[in-house]
Amino acid sequence: MRKTFLVISFTLLSLTAILTYINWKFSFTLLILIPLILMGLYDMYFADRTIRRNFPLLGRMRYILSAIGPEMRQYFIETDLDGKPFNRLQRDIVYHRSKKENDTMPFGTQLDVYRDGYEWINHSISAIPFAKVNHNPKVKIGSSQCTKPYDASLFNISAMSFGSLSKNAIIALNKGAKQGGFYHNTGEGGLSPYHLLGGDVVWNIGTGYFSCRKFDGTFNVDEFEKRAILDNVKMIEIKFSQGAKPGHGGILPKEKVTAEIAAIRLVETGHDIVSPPSHSAFTTPLELMDFVKLLREKSGGKPIGMKICIGNKSEFLSICKAMVQTKTYLDFVTVDGGEGGTGAAPQEYSDHVGMPLRDALAFVYDALNGFGIKDQIKIIASGKVVTGFDIIRNLSLGADLCNSARGMMFALGCIQALECHLNTCPTGVATQNPNLMKGLVPEDKSVRVTRFQQETVKSAIDLMASAGILHPDYVTRDVITTRIDRNKVETFAQTFPELETGCLLNENTVPEKFLYFWKRASVEKF
Repeated sequence: MRKTFLVISFTLLSLTAILTYINWKFSFTLLILIPLILMGLYDMYFADRTIRRNFPLLGRMRYILSAIGPEMRQYFIETDLDGKPFNRLQRDIVYHRSKKENDTMPFGTQLDVYRDGYEWINHSISAIPFAKVNHNPKVKIGSSQCTKPYDASLFNISAMSFGSLSKNAIIALNKGAKQGGFYHNTGEGGLSPYHLLGGDVVWNIGTGYFSCRKFDGTFNVDEFEKRAILDNVKMIEIKFSQGAKPGHGGILPKEKVTAEIAAIRLVETGHDIVSPPSHSAFTTPLELMDFVKLLREKSGGKPIGMKICIGNKSEFLSICKAMVQTKTYLDFVTVDGGEGGTGAAPQEYSDHVGMPLRDALAFVYDALNGFGIKDQIKIIASGKVVTGFDIIRNLSLGADLCNSARGMMFALGCIQALECHLNTCPTGVATQNPNLMKGLVPEDKSVRVTRFQQETVKSAIDLMASAGILHPDYVTRDVITTRIDRNKVETFAQTFPELETGCLLNENTVPEKFLYFWKRASVEKF
């Protein structure tokens, strides 16, 4: 039948050519009609989709409209509060601040202040004049066992790999970090030359051990040491899980695996790069402590931390028990919320796996405080942080500083096209297509990254001053109030009452809500 179709097609096209020679006006109409007729015939007999078979030619409109639906909704249908995962108001505030444009709002809030979940800061009658506060506070990261502590900014670039992001995007982020004096997390994709352009770097090491792996995928201590002692590398982060797909290894589609990326990651080209779901360098909390000591030694005493999206609470408590038993401490814990993630992930993982950031932050802080080791360890919050209020909310739940991934992508020019996993990002941010990435000029975008970070930190500090708070260290759980329902509100201090320091060291003092998980926690297994 396909041969018959080809014969018919050739005959009709030949007839069109003859008529063109005789009467070009008549044939002009045929030039339009003949291709449409052929498309309709193809749909009737050869299409693999039911809609096209039942409604030849017309059925194609369904797929065309479906393809452009996201763009139509974003530009013509969405209100300022409708967009997901970030609405237009959130995106616009990043764009305005990165361009140093007016970011004020006229005529009052568009938010429904009586909806469940609405949050606000409890300002103070004794507000502090903005001129009297430090608009660039630093947070010292480093336990008593760390010989090279690091003074981090309040707001930094979260983990995004070269490979997931383009070369130009990584260059712009790193140069922006250098100009603004904040750090740039490499993501699990390895330490590339584009991370080493002068900005402070946190080297994220995932289960694939990219840039520090052997041929069989296991950890290579020599490759690690060679890179960890570089001056630009300020901290090392062991990645357990991320908000995009907790409990699932990272994925880089083969379309994005160039020869350069393969060389940086110490892998081969031609196939998807899928990280294992768990680490092979250690299998128990006690072995993790040995790994922490090894990394600290080989890096020359730099801060060693972990990144985790909380799942089973008992597993994090197991790590806390191991730290107490061995007296070996992590220097920081990066808490990623289940709602976060620039990485490509199966929908079920993005939607239904991992504890949301607010609950996770409160739990991690209470766990560390309950074991009496919070003074050794800083908490970094990561997950949908784009405004000064987002920073204050995270600080009030126990964070010491914050990271942002998608906020920094917006500063680079991301338009939330939702094509990060397809290698077709129209703004050149999340693609390895040279024709697309050339539109992203690092020299211009690095300035926008710096501006966004600086203006967001300034906003956070101004909010603290309005609440009568002089320094981020003094933000407590009673600073933020949440509407529980239309007629009831609570502060975070009421919703998440803090544990007493040291109460998790002895079974007799463990609070009831922690007891089940505390009993399951073991230093011998996760």
